Amino acid sequence: MTYTYDANEVSRRELAPGIVLRTMWGEKIMMSVVEIAANAVLPPHRHPHEQAGMVLEGEFDFTIGGETTTVKKGDFYIIPGDVEHSLVANDEPSLALDIFSPPREDYMD
Repeated sequence: MTYTYDANEVSRRELAPGIVLRTMWGEKIMMSVVEIAANAVLPPHRHPHEQAGMVLEGEFDFTIGGETTTVKKGDFYIIPGDVEHSLVANDEPSLALDIFSPPREDYMD
């Protein structure tokens, strides 16, 4: 069992053009570092997992349940399961940390 991870050794997955995830998980929780390129777009989607997160760098427009908010470094968000959400990046890259419960099987290698 692995308890620590080197960020350079964690596999990367492109979720959408310009949106790359590095994901780690345990039995009941999943963590994902999300790299968001300037002007990237994550189309509307939903999943049964709860999702919480924090913007670590930059800012982007986040639409959750039909409400759009510009989130910036230090802001938090919580998305209940089955609520549609999407994002549109601004002209600068951003970085976010997402937490999922339960872990998303579709993100596991």
